[in-house]
Amino acid sequence: MQLTHLGHACLLVELADQRILVDPGTIDAQWHGVRDLTAIVITHAHPDHLDIDRLPALVAQSPGVPVIADPGSLAALAGTVEAYPHGGDLASLGSVRITPVGEVHALIHEDVPRIANVGVRFDAEGEPSLYVPGDNLEGEPGQIDVLAFPLTAPWQASRHMVAFLRRIAAPVAVPVHDGVASAAGRAIYLGQAVSLGPDATEVRDLAGAGPRIFER
Repeated sequence: MQLTHLGHACLLVELADQRILVDPGTIDAQWHGVRDLTAIVITHAHPDHLDIDRLPALVAQSPGVPVIADPGSLAALAGTVEAYPHGGDLASLGSVRITPVGEVHALIHEDVPRIANVGVRFDAEGEPSLYVPGDNLEGEPGQIDVLAFPLTAPWQASRHMVAFLRRIAAPVAVPVHDGVASAAGRAIYLGQAVSLGPDATEVRDLAGAGPRIFER
């Protein structure tokens, strides 16, 4: 499996001959030129995970690419691009199995309604398993090899991040959802993930690193 962090919450996941773009949002433009995709996956409809204005152009760059989305994003995309629900007819892409995990976004504030959020687990024979939770730390993906974890967010304190890392206890963890922090602040959160996360978890920072290969 090869992963590329394309800014904030966006990941390019390449495994078993599939090129899957997850959560192309408005905070970072690194994903704008991505082509030859076999799927686009959206965990929820917040703009930092779904750039609804640019998504049609992204789809046009990979003609016929399916968009797999949570219920809120499906509603938002109606009439814009053809989209499919998580766990529906596109529960697999070639030999890649896509398993939905969770249903609701983390609580931001009592006055902010909680929206749909569907995390995603990716599996393929002979490849590491990957879990991308979106904005929810309560999902249960089962035992996985690689975890993409939110580094910082308006709905998350450091203790939540650390508890999530310790509960999932994946062999490898990749920080994402980092576009809301300054460089100095990001370094603080990353240091806490490394020092307070489980000893058995290796934190690999992919920011600015380009494609990186992960082996089982």
